[in-house]
Amino acid sequence: MSNLHIIAVPFPAQGHVLPLMELSQCLANHGFKVTFVNTEFNHKRIVNALADETHVGDRIHLVSLPDGLEPGEDRNDLGLLCEGMQRVMPGKLEELIEKINEEESDKVACVLADESSGWALDVAAKMKIRRVAFWPASAAALALSFNIPKLIHEGIIDDDDGTPLKSQEIELAKNLPKMKTADLLWTCFHTLATQKIIFQLLVRNSKYAKAADWLVCNSAYDLEPAAFTLAPEILPIGPLLASSRLENSKGNFWPQDSTCLEWLDQQKPSSVIYVAFGSFTVFDQTQFQELALALELSGRPFLWVVRPDTTDGTCDPYPEGYQERVGSRGLVVGWAPQQKVLSHPSIACFVSHCGWNSTLEGLSSGLPFLCWPYFADQLLNESYICDIWKVGLRFDKNESGIITEGEIKTKVEQLLGDENCKARASKLKEVAMNNIKEGGQSYKTFKNFLEWMKS
Repeated sequence: MSNLHIIAVPFPAQGHVLPLMELSQCLANHGFKVTFVNTEFNHKRIVNALADETHVGDRIHLVSLPDGLEPGEDRNDLGLLCEGMQRVMPGKLEELIEKINEEESDKVACVLADESSGWALDVAAKMKIRRVAFWPASAAALALSFNIPKLIHEGIIDDDDGTPLKSQEIELAKNLPKMKTADLLWTCFHTLATQKIIFQLLVRNSKYAKAADWLVCNSAYDLEPAAFTLAPEILPIGPLLASSRLENSKGNFWPQDSTCLEWLDQQKPSSVIYVAFGSFTVFDQTQFQELALALELSGRPFLWVVRPDTTDGTCDPYPEGYQERVGSRGLVVGWAPQQKVLSHPSIACFVSHCGWNSTLEGLSSGLPFLCWPYFADQLLNESYICDIWKVGLRFDKNESGIITEGEIKTKVEQLLGDENCKARASKLKEVAMNNIKEGGQSYKTFKNFLEWMKS
């Protein structure tokens, strides 16, 4: 029997690659063959982190395509990256599919693409191949994109670049996070030129996603029922977690430092503050030091993920004598096996940038949050955590825009002293995990999806 062959195309950011890889692993476990297509730049990072493997298991093959940028160009500049990809990647993907169809007995049956890589869905449509759009973030964030025409029609945003024309709070539906017009997904970029590129891309991608055969989302109906009611075309299949299948997350851009798990084994239950800000957040020296001092002053054990590029790297970012004073009470690692860390019994709370993967992973471990969003949908997720689910607290910035050591220390104490918040977090874990158990909504949707794929 031939294997059904799927091409999976993530958007080239860590928070997009990981959940699509988890979905690919689920599909591989059901007998599908997956060719996973990263940009050349990310392919190198992932293969290095996997210790030079180009296969994940025996059914997922990692391949790469150029992203249209020169070696030295800044791939954190999303406007530049999206334009480069749009220019080069559609033609290269088409060539890859033709090559697979010529050389292999298992022809490409389906393109499974991140909604933010809508160009790949367009290629599949032109080649008359079945297409599935995958949304790795909250259903609320995608429903917001789908509502852009309505926001333009109501005169709330500009139709060319999405700039807010009114300063107000938007509530798309009851029980959805309220959003300030200044904090919309596309308004957080440093230049108007980048904002315009991203905004127009969102509009275009919404059309591609709605035209796909399936639109699946890494969320659960019971976590955000109002969003799924507002946009019923979005189908929940989450939370997609490697840990729920007892596997390691694959597709990390940096090698995971697993020594922190042994360190956690030596800490008391529910004692450790876990601090991690995902793959994009950058701190200036002042803010970094305030956080470092707050962790020191908390008197609690802490595990802190500091990527090599977390600060600008011009000087040692830590306060003088910091490591000596903190000693073995604090552990700093470059990148952590986050799902295993969060589900470890010694973790007390999660200081997070509120990326959707981190949000789901924290919820699925029943942890309360301290929210420190950086950009894009992270502000929306903060609102879910603090206002809708009530399982976390926000930080307040001072007049210079800094979250001070005193503010951090106060909120840590407030959160860890709040038994109701911990009880709600524990309840939400049940809600999230019940969706992927047999009989749960995500489980049923995924089963129907598999049957459609095999038909």
